[in-house]
Amino acid sequence: MKGRKTRRNFLLTSAAVASSIVTADALINNTSGTPSATMPERVLGRTGVKVPILGLGGAGTNTPLDKPDKEREAVAIIERAVELGIRYFDTARSYGTSEIHLGKVLPTHRAKIFLASKTDKRDRDGAWRELESSLKRLNTDYLDLWQLHHVSFLQEIDTIFSASGAIKALEEAMQQKIVRFVGITGHHDTQVIAEALRRFEFHTTLIPINAVENHHADSFIPAILPLAKQQNLGVIAMKVPAYGKLFQTGGLENIQQALGYTLSQSGVHCCIIAADSVQQLEENVQAAVSYQPLTNQQLATIEQRTQGIWQDTTFYRSWN
Repeated sequence: MKGRKTRRNFLLTSAAVASSIVTADALINNTSGTPSATMPERVLGRTGVKVPILGLGGAGTNTPLDKPDKEREAVAIIERAVELGIRYFDTARSYGTSEIHLGKVLPTHRAKIFLASKTDKRDRDGAWRELESSLKRLNTDYLDLWQLHHVSFLQEIDTIFSASGAIKALEEAMQQKIVRFVGITGHHDTQVIAEALRRFEFHTTLIPINAVENHHADSFIPAILPLAKQQNLGVIAMKVPAYGKLFQTGGLENIQQALGYTLSQSGVHCCIIAADSVQQLEENVQAAVSYQPLTNQQLATIEQRTQGIWQDTTFYRSWN
């Protein structure tokens, strides 16, 4: 294992990044990049950073972002996302070529974006190796947010917080200013995420918040959101349309309903949604631009509407 000084030198010699992006959001039909409408923004908990309510997810069933043979399509989506005012970009070392595709577009915009990646390694050395690889692939010398990826079992918690666990890598990376903030993600067991949040002062958590979660007996909405608010955690919502399954017969009508439900949950600061195409990205941004908080009655109506599809659409709970 490399010494800390060697690792730091390696990271600092990666590609320099120092440009800016369009400072305001563009409405989707505006292809000139001239700002004409903005997405609402929220402060991401104790990070103190203000982000738009919609970020671009880096992986999905049909998105080109994590596929090696879809570079042209992936680059087009990422470039359009920047034009439309998206500043939060989500990826992970395990997301195929997602980091590589992002690394082809984002360096010239680095100063104004919030870049988040993840590691699924539970030991210190393994996590460090993934961080070095992520930075190289992303063509940057730091991450705004580095997260422990899909933590699912209590045994993993014990490994992560052991003397040689991944939490050591997170702490060291922050100390060396290679990582600004650290977080934890999971979509399997709320007790696991809650236990991790009790053991360490994370800055953020990335959890499933959508229109079918509350039908599940172990919903992240009542189990994690109050704890996150108590700790002033930044909460990023995932699985917002459940890879489109929320739009099946008997479900929701459109992305406006799905996004509206998620962002109307108290304590949620932003959400990440992958895009299969530029057109779908534009539809997602339009929904974010026009977002208005839903009333309790509207939220209840959506929950009632999705009661018959929740078992099929919470499939992600079985992913480990």
